[in-house]
Amino acid sequence: MSPPVRRRNVAPPREAVLAAAMATIAERGLDALTMAGLGREVGMSSGHLLYYFGTKDELLLRMLEWSEGRLGAERAALLARPAPAAERLTGYVGLYVPDGPRDPRWTLRLEVWNRSAGMGEEAGARQAAVESAWHRDLVALLAEGISYGEFRPVDPDRFAVRLRALLDGLSVHVAVGLPGTGRERTLVHIGEFLAETLPATEPPDPPDGR
Repeated sequence: MSPPVRRRNVAPPREAVLAAAMATIAERGLDALTMAGLGREVGMSSGHLLYYFGTKDELLLRMLEWSEGRLGAERAALLARPAPAAERLTGYVGLYVPDGPRDPRWTLRLEVWNRSAGMGEEAGARQAAVESAWHRDLVALLAEGISYGEFRPVDPDRFAVRLRALLDGLSVHVAVGLPGTGRERTLVHIGEFLAETLPATEPPDPPDGR
């Protein structure tokens, strides 16, 4: 009789680890996310996790990149829809603003922002790449709306900088649960700002195929 085959412990894919970490933040908050606890969740030792990620800072940054990559795919699909630019801009804003207090994506984003000064130049560049993706898509959407006459002729890059500053400020209020600044009220504020600053003075005639 041949000896029994010893089964090797196979580490879960990194995506499964990142998903489990995000679920921990969503269910129990960032303070509950420890290497030991995450290891128990995915069946790995904390030492094994450190082998994969090196530090908790790196784990958080990988989580942010993974989460934003998934959201980026959703954003790309939304922006590619055959709809007016103003409608897609509303969708963009809806994706940007957190769902409410302790939104796991924004909890993670704020923590990475808070740690970024001590994470080194490479980590800063990776974080900037996440932010640049949002900015780049917004600039392109604004430029498209201007070209079709839906929006007044603003500088798309400058307007995007100012709009994202507004989105970030209000989103932080929503994410930390500041009284009187829930998601719905925030979306109303942003919608009013866009209605006051962006639409063209004359409604455009939609071009063929739109």
